Amino acid sequence: MNSFDFIVVGGGMVGAAAALGLVQKGYTVAIIEKNMPAEFNREDKPDLRVSAISQGSQQLLDTLGAWSHVESMRACMYKRLSVWEEENCRTTFDAEDAGQIHLGYIVENRVIQLALHEELKRHQGITWINDTPVDLQFALPGEAFTGLTLSDGADIKARYLIGADGANSYVRKSAGVGTRGWSYKQNVLAISVKTTKPQQDITWQRFSPSGPRAFLPLYDGYASLVWYDAADQVKKLKTLKHSTLKEAIVEAFPSELGEFDILDVASFPITRMHATQYVKASVILIGDAAHTINPLAGQGVNLGFKDVKALLTAVDEFADTGSLISHEALKTFERTRQVDNSIMMTAMDGFYHLFSNGIGPLKALRNAGLVIADKAGLIKNQVMKYAMGM
Repeated sequence: MNSFDFIVVGGGMVGAAAALGLVQKGYTVAIIEKNMPAEFNREDKPDLRVSAISQGSQQLLDTLGAWSHVESMRACMYKRLSVWEEENCRTTFDAEDAGQIHLGYIVENRVIQLALHEELKRHQGITWINDTPVDLQFALPGEAFTGLTLSDGADIKARYLIGADGANSYVRKSAGVGTRGWSYKQNVLAISVKTTKPQQDITWQRFSPSGPRAFLPLYDGYASLVWYDAADQVKKLKTLKHSTLKEAIVEAFPSELGEFDILDVASFPITRMHATQYVKASVILIGDAAHTINPLAGQGVNLGFKDVKALLTAVDEFADTGSLISHEALKTFERTRQVDNSIMMTAMDGFYHLFSNGIGPLKALRNAGLVIADKAGLIKNQVMKYAMGM
């Protein structure tokens, strides 16, 4: 086969979810992914890259048939989320207050990816291409996508090309789609640890002028720590011996972290990027190829899964014009997802700028706001449900 309904470039969490949803609808799909994930081994320590999966994202994965595979590997349910700066000015979101069993799950990215790949094995109409596309072909610059050429010289064609290939998207650049955004002054240090506390069901984040310090529970007492700080400081922290880094963590993180051992460390920059278009002729961008966001509230992959859900809805609204998706449905997909993603980006920027400083009046204002938010009742629960993707 060298002709498909869809070619998906990127077999990560978002790209694999889109491919799975499309092949379940009876379309032929090719997935191009060079870096396939390592097989799951229960004896392995947890990966550094994890995601907070909202209820809305879990429901999508369940509908696609992938969530059962996640559960067969590992995931950590969390029921509470606590945020604070000063200890007496804390806001805690509790699933019970919203009439829910949990707020979401903390899951390793590779586990989600493997779960989607496992479910894809059950379906015909899917073709994996584990090679690198070297040339995306367009009828004219910026016009309709016509196909691509692989590094072995083979040509494949499709009616639609989906770019799910990350923030440095080759698809986006080849289609001539511009972006707006910037890099933040802070970077993130991700630290995988093993704690001595019993398994926890709370994720928390304490703000400080130099950046938040966050705790994400995993399984069997494992956890992921997230340390936001100036780029130079994060670079310095990453080079420390584990024993010295542990001393720095004890000083910077709240005491409720308890005793722990460091397993692994990684760092990455924080950027805001928004594509000027999600749809250009027959090219569609989703996930990080279309938008990246400050990870302050862990909404990155959840926004990508919302893209997938909206795209699958657009496919269902096809017009009898020889196209798989009507022009109107695609423009609705683009418009609604751009607006929703912009709102979340702006909200995260607001939190970032409000809390990442030591200005006295602002500090008093934000701590008062956290106290008020904790007692906001119905409004608090509505915010919680929105974050849960419900």
